[in-house]
Amino acid sequence: MEQGTRGPLIETIGGVDERDGRVRAQVAGPPGGNGTQRGVIDVTEAEVSTPGRNGDAALAELRLLRASIDNLDAALVHLLAERFKCTQKVGELKAAHDLPPADPAREAEQIQRLRRLAEDSQLEPQFAEKFLNFIVEEVVRHHKLIAAATKGAKADIAG
Repeated sequence: MEQGTRGPLIETIGGVDERDGRVRAQVAGPPGGNGTQRGVIDVTEAEVSTPGRNGDAALAELRLLRASIDNLDAALVHLLAERFKCTQKVGELKAAHDLPPADPAREAEQIQRLRRLAEDSQLEPQFAEKFLNFIVEEVVRHHKLIAAATKGAKADIAG
């Protein structure tokens, strides 16, 4: 990439990990934030051509931004999958110990925490709250299904 040309907001560093097929990446922090975050997520490298003419500069910038969006979308999907793996285990634990599928106090704390993170990242807090509410609703639905299946299994064993 030429000097002065920006790269994607999320870019690969160090290539593919042969053990798990994941790409090492770094993510640019929020505007005015404190740097970048590094991690391992599944992303694909995007090729961006260097603009040759003035009209090409806008198209190259558009390709660059879209490459970042595509990579961020992939990262979001993978992060959500990891989150749901954890919440699946939480649901199993709750069901095994006859705990309720929802925890309104915890959910309220999480909403406040996400609203603060959103503000720090210059994202609308209302959007972050709606997003978390959508995720929590799906998690609670899964927890209810796990609890019902666990009760059914317990009834089969007792019967």
